[in-house]
Amino acid sequence: MIKYILSEARNILAKDPAAKSLCEVVLCYPGLRVLIYHRLAHRLHKKGYIVLARMLSQRARKVTGIEIHPGAVIGSHLFIDHGMGVVIGETAVVGDNVTMFHGVTLGGLGGEPNSKRHPTVEDDVLIGAGAKILGPITIGRGAKVGANAVVLKDVPPYTTVVGLPAREIDKKQPADYNIPRRP
Repeated sequence: MIKYILSEARNILAKDPAAKSLCEVVLCYPGLRVLIYHRLAHRLHKKGYIVLARMLSQRARKVTGIEIHPGAVIGSHLFIDHGMGVVIGETAVVGDNVTMFHGVTLGGLGGEPNSKRHPTVEDDVLIGAGAKILGPITIGRGAKVGANAVVLKDVPPYTTVVGLPAREIDKKQPADYNIPRRP
């Protein structure tokens, strides 16, 4: 667990110009704290301790203002900046090296209890503040979702979407992107 915490903290330190030290990130960043809670809650959820997992995730929400359902699958190096109000639903999948800002929702649109109801966010995606991504859709690798966008359809890889409803404004090739990564 210590290796995990340090790896995630180093990622935050590399991505956030306001972060001045590893110590500051470990002690003060709610985005890191919620990932630690989620890692524990997700393990409990997978082992069938559903209520205990939910209790832990609700504690995390109370402490951080960020709600991640313990059933959600979260990749490595998720950076939640200014995380207040972020909600990630039960069947959501978040890839590696994703950045999201405050007020982001990865939510469902109803559906059957044992079905995929929430979005899949592939690797290297940036999600702006207040964006709502709803339903069992996919946000492709390297995509960018603008602030306050409402996304109800799949977003192709390396595409930028904005607005209500979200519309495509830019599409790039993978080589055009400079995606920061920790070594």
